[in-house]
Amino acid sequence: MAGRNHYFFVGIGGSGMSALADLIRRQGNVVSGSDRGHDHGDVPDKFATLAQSGMTLHKQDGSGVDQSVNFVVVSSAVEESIPDIQNARKLNIPVIKRAELLSSLFNKARGIGIAGTSGKTTTTGMTGWMLHAMGLDPTIANGGIMPNFVGHPQSLMGNAVGGKGDLFVAEMDESDGTISFFNPEIAVLNNITLDHKPFSVIEPLFADYLTRARMAVVNLDDPRAAKMANVHPLTITYAVDNPAATLFATNLQHQQGGISFTLNDRTNGTSWPCNLPVPGRHNVSNALAAFSVAKALNQPLDKAVTALEAFKGIKRRMEVLGTAGGVTVIDDFGHNPDKIAATLDTLTAHPGRVIVMFQPHGFGPMKMMRKELVEAFTKGLRKGDTLTMPEIFYAGGTVTKDISSNDLIGDITAGGRDAHFFQTRDDAGAFMLANAKAGDRIVIMGARDDTLSEFAKDILQKLKAAPAPIVAGAQP
Repeated sequence: MAGRNHYFFVGIGGSGMSALADLIRRQGNVVSGSDRGHDHGDVPDKFATLAQSGMTLHKQDGSGVDQSVNFVVVSSAVEESIPDIQNARKLNIPVIKRAELLSSLFNKARGIGIAGTSGKTTTTGMTGWMLHAMGLDPTIANGGIMPNFVGHPQSLMGNAVGGKGDLFVAEMDESDGTISFFNPEIAVLNNITLDHKPFSVIEPLFADYLTRARMAVVNLDDPRAAKMANVHPLTITYAVDNPAATLFATNLQHQQGGISFTLNDRTNGTSWPCNLPVPGRHNVSNALAAFSVAKALNQPLDKAVTALEAFKGIKRRMEVLGTAGGVTVIDDFGHNPDKIAATLDTLTAHPGRVIVMFQPHGFGPMKMMRKELVEAFTKGLRKGDTLTMPEIFYAGGTVTKDISSNDLIGDITAGGRDAHFFQTRDDAGAFMLANAKAGDRIVIMGARDDTLSEFAKDILQKLKAAPAPIVAGAQP
């Protein structure tokens, strides 16, 4: 894959794919691609940005894959039946996984891998921004947009940064096993919680990932991750309120739009106050992971704290879109039990009702996580809060549709929470708008569907167009 090549990305609009396409383009390669979203007219601004950078966009009908293409790049979720892939097979053009290409860049650098089932996108953003602000100029490949880098000359869309230094910070993916392609210098493990795969599958992947690194960083707060703290002889640990960890946090204070705490280094007894501009205990944990990377690189922690105090968060991670009529609209990526619990814990630490629309993704994952998802909502929501769910999002392919959002709603209602099923998300949106009142927070929650953000923005626009102040209709 050396030299100037032509790479065709199938699903080029995906957060991880567009990030890699940007890095490959910056190396002087020709980049083109296709995407269902582009064919359907979804999120036109995103595809316009890709095209304006010099990437050629084609319909996903095979027409863009010809003899000029050296490699066709796919994610693990792409089906063989897609015409682009079928055409590549006919023309004997190599079809490579996204992670295969990304790891070929990562493994040549001083790689910092950020892994775990929850929090890795935010931790990647924190770590990348921290190292950038400290003058180390890292390359960054992330699965989400980092507002700190939107509009930056080294980044096209804010999800990748073409740094000039020797460090490469990248988000690892355990869900498809491709984490095994990466050989990091520093391997971070945030947590091991239920998501796409059972523990029996992902735990060995994480253990192998840690052993391949020069140094490991492990979260002691997470029970399953903590069991791996001794997998590597050179391990820095971190935790909230656990002085047994190398780095730990104390004196947590929730603030509007953020959280403050004290960072403590057990190795020398030093400490620093930190005012983190993103809210929630889970973000303190993410910040501790980033600080642990700084320590592993022998960077001064006081400068690392100063850098993270200017962190602007990640798009769709409890992103406040705006307030209208006293109702605040929040866009959030929460989709597994751990992420949902963290979001609800942060929201319920502040006054005001929470009205959630959760769009489940994937029939298989919903069936596997049913019990844990129900528990996350029944424990996380308070009396007076409301949950709505449209039907499970179907992205295509062969799948057994043997579970419905209505099944989850029935379980949550039985658990004593106010929950409602709607066949479509437009119906769920209409219900939320009819019942919202000043002081409420409407949260649009779900993953792997770019149109969710557009839906959240539309909810905000409808609130702005409504008479103010917002007055609830039928109380939920």
